[in-house]
This record gives sequence, structure tokens and C-alpha cells, in this order.
Amino acid sequence: MSAPLLAVDGVETFYGKIQALRGVEMEVREGEIVSLIGANGAGKSTLMMTICGAPQARNGRIILEGRDISRMPTHQIMRLGVAQSPEGRRIFPRMTVLENLMMGAAVTDGAHFEDDLARMFTLFPVLERRQGQRGGTLSGGEQQMLAISRALMSRPRLLLLDEPSLGLAPLVVRQIFKVIKELNESQGLTVFLVEQNAFHALRLAHRGYVMVNGVITMTGAGKELLAREEVRAAYLEGGAH
Repeated sequence: MSAPLLAVDGVETFYGKIQALRGVEMEVREGEIVSLIGANGAGKSTLMMTICGAPQARNGRIILEGRDISRMPTHQIMRLGVAQSPEGRRIFPRMTVLENLMMGAAVTDGAHFEDDLARMFTLFPVLERRQGQRGGTLSGGEQQMLAISRALMSRPRLLLLDEPSLGLAPLVVRQIFKVIKELNESQGLTVFLVEQNAFHALRLAHRGYVMVNGVITMTGAGKELLAREEVRAAYLEGGAH
């Protein structure tokens, strides 16, 4: 079996004296969608931010395609083909939709800008209609589409999605997850997804991990975890939208 695209090996992360991640072990193989679920405050977003180098892991290693990126600054990690759509979207609110997408393409020096722009407008047609509009004036769903598109403009090998469904209407959530599935199936895009919406996340994923208090407590195929009684009781009661 080939080496994973991303491997997290015994990672411990701290905020000051508070330990947020406790010996986390996980991996993402090329062409997979891997979901990490857990309650609010479990450490999911901390793991994603640690992969991106801010904060850096105090112990353990993060390996990208055989290369240790644990001590690299974020901008260098991004240049190695990692892109993140962060929690809370964090688009540039004063910039237009088009300018936001240009910022995403900066990593590739804009070499394929027109082609990639056309691709984003095909994935999310509303962005084409809004391209001259400031990001801050978009709806929450449109901002999430823009955040994902901005990440995709860098042509990543690995797309990190942090809580893409947060605060969005069920119809918009379904649309966004449909696009993620299409990108994975048609282009082989590798995706690591952090989600509180366990139903959508595990239904989409090839494999999943469950995190509790900074520790991975369960792993398995997405559908297998979705069927497990303890997962359903903890994360799915009333949550299947």
C-alpha cells in the first residue's frame, strides 16, 4: 500500500499550558474524503490549524507526501499543495468576489486563472453573478461557496474544509456537499473534512474519525461509523438533515 498523502503521527498541541490535542494519529490517502467528527470543543479545528502550521505541534509529526511539515510556516505548507477553507469562512469582506478568487490563485502565480475561474463559476453559478460584489455583502451560503472556491483556485492536492455547513440552511448544505463529492469523483481531489454535522460528513466520507477531548476514539469507513449505535446516539439524534 502506498504511503498516505497526509499522516498525523502522535501530535500534541497546546494553547499555553492547556493541551488541546493528545497523541493524535490519523491519515488521509490520495483520492480519499476523510471526515473528522466530534462535539464542539473536541479539538477538531485545532487539528486542522495544526496541520496548517498555526499553532505548531509541540510533539509528534505531520508528514505531507513523505515530508515533515511540522515546523514549517503556513505559507510554505500552502505552497506544497494544501489549501484550507477555514471555520467561519474568513473571506476578505471588503474585496469583491473576483478579488477574493484572485487571492486564492496567488499561490499558483495566476498561471491558469481564467480556466480556474470558469471552473468555479460552473461549480457555483451564483458567484459569477456576484463577481463584482463585495464579499461581506454575500449571504452566509454564498460566502461559504466563495471560501471553498478561493481555496480551490490554488489547485490543491489536499483540500482542508473546516465546518463548511456551520450556520447554513439545509438546502445550501446539501449543495455544498454535492460539489465536494463531485470534485472528488471527477477530479480525484483529496479532502479532509472537519464537521459537526456527522450525518452529512460520514455519508460523504470514505473513512471517518471521531474525536473526543483531543483524542481520536474511533475510526472506520464512513458508512460503518454512521451505523454505529454510539455514534448515532452522540452525534445523530435529530441531526439527519
